[in-house]
Amino acid sequence: MIDQLAEDSIKLLRELIKIPSLSREEDQTAALLKSFFRTHQIRFHEKANNIWAYNAHYDPSKPTILLNSHHDTVKPNPGYTRDPFAADMEDGKLFGLGSNDAGGALVSLIAAFRYFYPNPDLQYNLCLAATAEEEISGLNGIELILPELGTLDFAIVGEPTEMNLAIAEKGLMVLDCVATGVAGHAARDEGDNAIYKAIKDIEWFSTYRFPRESEVFGPIKMSVTIVNAGSQHNVVPATCNFTVDVRLTDAYSMEEVLQIIREHVSSEVQPRSMRLKPSSIDKHHPIVLAGLGMGRKTYGSPTTSDQALLNIPSLKMGPGFSGRSHMADEYIYVREIEEAISIYITLLNKIIINEALAKR
Repeated sequence: MIDQLAEDSIKLLRELIKIPSLSREEDQTAALLKSFFRTHQIRFHEKANNIWAYNAHYDPSKPTILLNSHHDTVKPNPGYTRDPFAADMEDGKLFGLGSNDAGGALVSLIAAFRYFYPNPDLQYNLCLAATAEEEISGLNGIELILPELGTLDFAIVGEPTEMNLAIAEKGLMVLDCVATGVAGHAARDEGDNAIYKAIKDIEWFSTYRFPRESEVFGPIKMSVTIVNAGSQHNVVPATCNFTVDVRLTDAYSMEEVLQIIREHVSSEVQPRSMRLKPSSIDKHHPIVLAGLGMGRKTYGSPTTSDQALLNIPSLKMGPGFSGRSHMADEYIYVREIEEAISIYITLLNKIIINEALAKR
C-alpha cells in the first residue's frame, strides 16, 4: 500500500508544480486537491483556498492531531535556468517551484492521512489541512480556518526539515518606534533633540539581554534596522523614527517581550503584528519521543512557518532541505518523499499504539 501511496504522491506533486500558485492565487491548486480527494472518496471542507478533511470515523470525544502544510509558493527566483512549472524529473530529482517548499511535505502528509483515513480504531482523530497564504503569513490561510477545525491536541506542520524534528521555531515581532523631542534652531540653545533620545533607546536595544534564555535558541535577538529623522541641517528634529526586528524564542511570550521593552525605553513602541509567535513542543512530548526513538534529531528552526499561528504544541517535520527553499531550480529527491511517507506513518502508528496501551 505504501508503494502505491508514494506513486500517487509523486504524481500529485508533479500536477501541483505545473499549476502556478502564488500566495493569494491558489485557487487552481485548491481545485486540484479537491479533485484528488473526490477521486479517493475523502470527504472534505473548504474555505477560501484552504481544504481540510477528517478521518472517516471521526469521534469528537477523542483528541485530534492536525496534519498541516501549504500549497502556495513564492514567486520564481530570477536565477531559474529551468521552467519552474515543468515538473521535470532528472537523476532522482523532481524539479519545480514549490517542490521542496512545501509540496513534498504536503503530498507526504496527504499520503499518511490516506493510510489511516478508513481505520475505525484510531485513538486520535486526524485533521488534514492543506492551506493557503503561508508564504506571506496571510490572513486567509490557516488562521482563517482554525476556528472551524475544532479542538486540536497538537500538530505536525509539514516543512522541509530532512524529516528531523524542529521542536521550536522563532517568532518575529517588528516594532515601529518614535522618539519625541521639541523642534528648535540648531544655531541656538533651543529644542530637545529627538535623535539623542533615540540613541539612548537604540543603545538599550543593542545591549539588553533578557534574563531567561531558550534551551534551544539561546537569547532573544533584537536588531535596529531602520532609522529616519530630520528635515534639514539647521533644525533640531522633533521626532526620530526607528524600526526594530525582534526574533523571539520560546522563553517568553510576545506580550511579555513587548511589556519589558516598553518599560525600558522612552520612545513610543508599536508592534506591526502580534501574530507570528514563537512556537514549541515539549521535548518529552510523546510525538517527539517517538521520533527520537526512530533515530530522528531535534533542533530549533530559525525560519517562520504556519506554526507561528497555532496556539497548540506543534512539531515541524517534512522531507526536503530548508536550504533549497526559494532557490533557483528548486527540487526535491523522489526518495525523500518515499521515505517521508513511511516515516510519517510509522511515527503516527507509534503514537496511536502508545495511546492505546496507556488506556489498557
